[in-house]
Amino acid sequence: MAPADTLARLRHNLNHVIKGKAETVDLVLTVLFAGGHALIEDVPGVGKTTLCKALAKSLHASFHRIQFTPDLLPTDILGGMVYSAKEGNFNVRAGPVFCNILLADEINRASPRTQSALLECMSERQITIEGRTYPLEAPYMVIATQNPIEYHGTYPLPEAQLDRFTMQLGMGYPTEDEEVALVTEQRRKHPLEDLEPVASVEEVLAISTMVRDVAVDESVVRYAATLVRGTRMDARVRLGASPRATGMLYRCAQSLAFTRGRDYVLPDDIRELAPAVLAHRIALDTKTTYSGVSKEEVLKDIIGRVKVPV
Repeated sequence: MAPADTLARLRHNLNHVIKGKAETVDLVLTVLFAGGHALIEDVPGVGKTTLCKALAKSLHASFHRIQFTPDLLPTDILGGMVYSAKEGNFNVRAGPVFCNILLADEINRASPRTQSALLECMSERQITIEGRTYPLEAPYMVIATQNPIEYHGTYPLPEAQLDRFTMQLGMGYPTEDEEVALVTEQRRKHPLEDLEPVASVEEVLAISTMVRDVAVDESVVRYAATLVRGTRMDARVRLGASPRATGMLYRCAQSLAFTRGRDYVLPDDIRELAPAVLAHRIALDTKTTYSGVSKEEVLKDIIGRVKVPV
């Protein structure tokens, strides 16, 4: 199947389940083909988990879901060594992280110790158990969800964990017409139940390879780097975005350009993606935070100050 056909089928599947969120769907696919991970933060009931399950069902790929809770342990995620009385030795019990698509549902409900268990698999695509390293099968994507308004019994994600997520996305409420259509379609059963796989792992990997060949002019690369460096020099920002953010902005711009039928990146791709790629990676100082200024507003100011290459 041609890459354009694969993209069209994936978009159709996801938009069939998630009404009125075509932009979010495109960004999730952008992260997938860029080889990254997504953090979806929004209020309950807007389709965060559904979007992840729809993506998993649309692919001929393995999928596991972990419901994060305060008593969840790292071994519950990674697995561990289990003694076999029959064989008289220890064997590895693979945890749910061994898959292609991992849903970390309500990730901020687990302790920092358990959250940190995902660091190695997200950045290095491997797991270390009892000193032995096990590679994870490609493609590998972690989609985590969290509720931004409920703080009781939750643990804020540390900066090191946030930096592993390529983008932080939101869903938002549907319009009235979209909500009516959504309720009507679910009258007898959920559209997710009839969803069929439309792309293979091989097709996803092939598209990911093509994404890396999308041309990026040096001026556009410098523009992305200047935006990221701007977060480190703004007086309102306590912690600026890391060099990893520059790399992710670069790769996501390639992926976005490819999904839009181009073999080159425009400065507009960088401008469009910058809030989703950078906002969760910066930390504002106390004065700015309590003054009510958001990270997105600070980034908008930074983007507005940087000259766009022609």
